[in-house]
Amino acid sequence: MDPQADSDDEVHAHQETPMRLALRPRPGTLATALVALAFAAPAAAQQNIEKLKQFKVATTDLNIPTVAQTGRNADAIRANLSRIKLPEGFKIELFAVVPDARHMAVAPSTNMLFVGTRKTTVWAVTDRNSDGMADEVKSFAPSLQFKVPNGVCWTRDGFLIVAEHNRVLNFPAAEFFYEGPDVAVIEVLGQGKLIPPEEESFNHGARTCRIGPDGLLYITLGQPFNVPPREKLDLYNKVGIGGIVRMNAFDGSQREVFATGIRNSVGQDFNPKDGSLWFTDNQTDGMGDDIPNGEINRATGPGQFFGYPWKQGETRITEQGYDKDPLPENITNAQVLTVAHAADLGLVFYTGKMFPQAYRGGLFSAQHGSWNRKEPVGARVLFTAINEDGTAGKTEVFAEGWLDENGLYRGRPVDVAVMKDGSLLISDDFAGAIYRVTYQSP
Repeated sequence: MDPQADSDDEVHAHQETPMRLALRPRPGTLATALVALAFAAPAAAQQNIEKLKQFKVATTDLNIPTVAQTGRNADAIRANLSRIKLPEGFKIELFAVVPDARHMAVAPSTNMLFVGTRKTTVWAVTDRNSDGMADEVKSFAPSLQFKVPNGVCWTRDGFLIVAEHNRVLNFPAAEFFYEGPDVAVIEVLGQGKLIPPEEESFNHGARTCRIGPDGLLYITLGQPFNVPPREKLDLYNKVGIGGIVRMNAFDGSQREVFATGIRNSVGQDFNPKDGSLWFTDNQTDGMGDDIPNGEINRATGPGQFFGYPWKQGETRITEQGYDKDPLPENITNAQVLTVAHAADLGLVFYTGKMFPQAYRGGLFSAQHGSWNRKEPVGARVLFTAINEDGTAGKTEVFAEGWLDENGLYRGRPVDVAVMKDGSLLISDDFAGAIYRVTYQSP
């Protein structure tokens, strides 16, 4: 099922219907002004980037509005947390109200983090008094025009990477110079340079990023289709769509495709013990409630192929006739198979010391929750133990309860991150919040 295939613009691209004629902008009308504004906005945003690259002022408004952290909304979110079930000794609390909160990057040196969204904002979230609750949430670098800035991560020397739908930006010392609207920026890849612009889609455009042990920047690139057409495969393998690419984090050089055979990964992290890259993969829609399984994968080096679109989980993909082909022999199978259509997203290795020994070195992962299943599943956080040989051990539910007894979502976890004190953060783009999980021995 390709969501683009039903577009009237595709089917009737050359037909002038009465509706199209009515919607065509006329000189001097509001429509003309709006069209002009639409074209002017990206140009203005690029001008701002050029100014910031030269350490020049891009805006005159030094006051950035903050998000309210108290009141009815915050109280309701806290009330919903009473439903969450955790293992004995663990406690979950509201850390911050953050609209549309997606992937998180915990700052290296200060008690703050940056949070991406699938909209136009990157949030700076600060716990100024170190009490385990954010005091301030405000937009980061508002003079720029972000487009789906879902992916945020840090270089080794404290530069913040923001991976958008089709652009990659790098912000030096962002955690120290985020207070005003103007911040220094490096354009790693300009607009339209991450993937070919003609392959942009509203579908599967949320990127994630990590810096690898090699110091390179790794970015996940989802397929823009439910199942890719055969004629797209060569291009996608070359560019890295439906895979993971890596490159220099400052100028985009040394770019190469690291992994292929992936449908849509929206979560990745490196195991600090052996340097392997673990990532989630989202399932093909329209094949039924219980297939294919979701995946958590492990890449031990470059060039590995993970089976898609011929295979996902243990299921052959029928759309486009891929199930009629011989199964490729070089498939790297998933480490963990999760319940179908739970939407496995962000993951992180637990490097803290607050949690019991059984969790140290293991993998936490977030399930966003299903949208195309008769009985919804997911909206929870999983934990996967890691064996001595670096492979996956047992996977179990760590936190659940955001999907209530009536099948309604009270929240939808997106990402997980470890704070310096060893507590675990969970982002939720449905409730617009970040939660903090702590442990105290019973």
